[in-house]
Amino acid sequence: MSNINALLITGTDTEAGKTVLTTALAAYLQKYFPQRNWGLMKPIQSGEGDREWYQKLFSLKQTAEEITPLYFQAPLAPPIAAAKENRQVDLAVVWQAFSKERSRRDFVLVESLGGLGSPITDELTVADLAGDWHLPTVLVVPVRLGAIAQAVANVALARQAKINLKGIVLNCVQPRSDAEIADLTPPEMIQSLTNIPVLGCLPYLENLTDLDKLAQVASNLNLETLNL
Repeated sequence: MSNINALLITGTDTEAGKTVLTTALAAYLQKYFPQRNWGLMKPIQSGEGDREWYQKLFSLKQTAEEITPLYFQAPLAPPIAAAKENRQVDLAVVWQAFSKERSRRDFVLVESLGGLGSPITDELTVADLAGDWHLPTVLVVPVRLGAIAQAVANVALARQAKINLKGIVLNCVQPRSDAEIADLTPPEMIQSLTNIPVLGCLPYLENLTDLDKLAQVASNLNLETLNL
């Protein structure tokens, strides 16, 4: 399982930029490795959002259920959304769908819900799942005040859950100058405090449908450690 052909993209919170990075990596694979048989997954989704976005943007040879095997109507944490529908969060369904996609594809990009501490069930978080399933993981940290503390706390959670954390990607959730990035999320300090490599910084992208731009932005990251 250590050489699993998948990558989990998670973040410090719900608006960190997981979808931005996942979209950029998908655009990168589509442009520079068109021969590769890759897929996308948002294994659990509450409310409309990422699954519909990926279906609109990419010509995926996947059904909605293959992209998102567990879907709930209410845009809430999965155990709460499931309870409103008198359902349970069946992780066996998610595992079976993920295993199937992994077995028939060269690579699978998996976007998590929320952040590492987000609940999946009443007992388990995203961090628990990433650790238990031995998923290579990249952590998205938004460039804003408080990001250093968020990065340190999330890396500590990742270590506690024995997650194979491959790197950190910074993401500008609004336009930022190089000086602001250096002040708010100094890469050297984050690396020193966490002992996790910072793979680069995504600039603020106003148009997330420009796949050429997204592919270019992804290519500027240090992607070697991600095994794409």
